[in-house]
Amino acid sequence: MKEYFTDSKLFRFLSAMGFAPAIVCFAVTMPLFFFCWLAEEMMEGDTHSFDSAIMLALRKPDNLADPIGPRWLEKAFLDITTLGSGTVLTFLTLAVAGYLAVKKRYYDIVFLTISVGGGALLGNLLKLGFGRPRPEMVAHLVKVSSLSFPSSHAMAAAITYISIGVLFTRQQPNSVRAYIYAISIVIAISVGISRVYLGVHWPTDVLASWSVGTVWIILCWLFSNWLRLRQTLQKAATPLKQPPNPP
Repeated sequence: MKEYFTDSKLFRFLSAMGFAPAIVCFAVTMPLFFFCWLAEEMMEGDTHSFDSAIMLALRKPDNLADPIGPRWLEKAFLDITTLGSGTVLTFLTLAVAGYLAVKKRYYDIVFLTISVGGGALLGNLLKLGFGRPRPEMVAHLVKVSSLSFPSSHAMAAAITYISIGVLFTRQQPNSVRAYIYAISIVIAISVGISRVYLGVHWPTDVLASWSVGTVWIILCWLFSNWLRLRQTLQKAATPLKQPPNPP
């Protein structure tokens, strides 16, 4: 059964001490609490000064249509933001799902499908529920048409890349696991920052997307492992067929 869960020495030690459920509960409740608090502050207008200060700090004072930094930085963020586009994430998800199918890792396909597909649906539903308009104080450097809170672009990128990172760290050494997680998180953070730099999202939109995305990934991971555990227990409870007695 060990193969279906993390083989981290720290996690095994904490599990043996009975701390694992508390850690998972903390990992879910803290970002969820932060998201709820941030959403309430946003609805009351208390985040406007924070958001505005950051948005204006990223633009030249004499021309709010021009972001700070050299021209190559703007082009770099335009490239980075495409890493969270629907086209790129769909292609990447299908490619990974095909690999998992070849490897017959069907429960991982379930995890990936629910995580990415459900996360996209959740992000859009939250946008409709909060109905926050896009920032208008600075020029948008890319075309957008949907609502703003939370950033479904940043949320989808975080969920997709980190979910894939989870899948490819199974049964890997700690050094490899740390590297894959680091790359996944760096990409997710970079996409979120690009949305603010390009003027299409308030900073709190991105913070909210990271928070709710973290909760969603953990819940999908728990569900996937529950399915694995259930199958393992069912196989263990199935009696082996005895060979027929010789005549």
